[in-house]
Amino acid sequence: MEILNAIKKRRSPRAFSEEKITDEQLDILFQAASWAPSARNEQPWIYLYARKENNELFEKFISCLVDANQIWAKNAQILILSVGRKKYEKNKSPNAYFLHDVGASNSYLALQAAEFGFQVHQMAGFDTEKTIEVFNLDKEEFIPNTFIAVGYAGNPDVLPENLRVAETSKRTRKNTTEFVKNKI
Repeated sequence: MEILNAIKKRRSPRAFSEEKITDEQLDILFQAASWAPSARNEQPWIYLYARKENNELFEKFISCLVDANQIWAKNAQILILSVGRKKYEKNKSPNAYFLHDVGASNSYLALQAAEFGFQVHQMAGFDTEKTIEVFNLDKEEFIPNTFIAVGYAGNPDVLPENLRVAETSKRTRKNTTEFVKNKI
């Protein structure tokens, strides 16, 4: 596998098909996440998830999302919540890098999904306080980081027009000359 190819295959779809993600695939996603680098190898992430067929739990995840994300995320096969641990487990001192580390873990998960041929869409659009309450998170220890919709890409025609346009637009990235500098 060439890593750059997996990176280029990664997308953040809003249209998902009904094709299922297997337990083995899901397990490998979490294994990939576990190999992300982290300060002091702390691995300050916790993942909670719900499959679409588990209606009651899946609806708890959906209820935490902002309305604009609920519209399409309800069609994902799996919803994941990544949670960050604010303090080092070893000595309970503050971990200033935990959000970076959780983000790296989420990225490894996303790349593994792309390598499998399905995708994830990470969402910052959620109600933090409601998420803390619904999932009974200790605010002193944990913070919800990102909700992640998982599934195979579906037909964009099922989306409202504004989302359909976003879904079908050409992906662009800045040229590296815009952000890679050898002096300031």
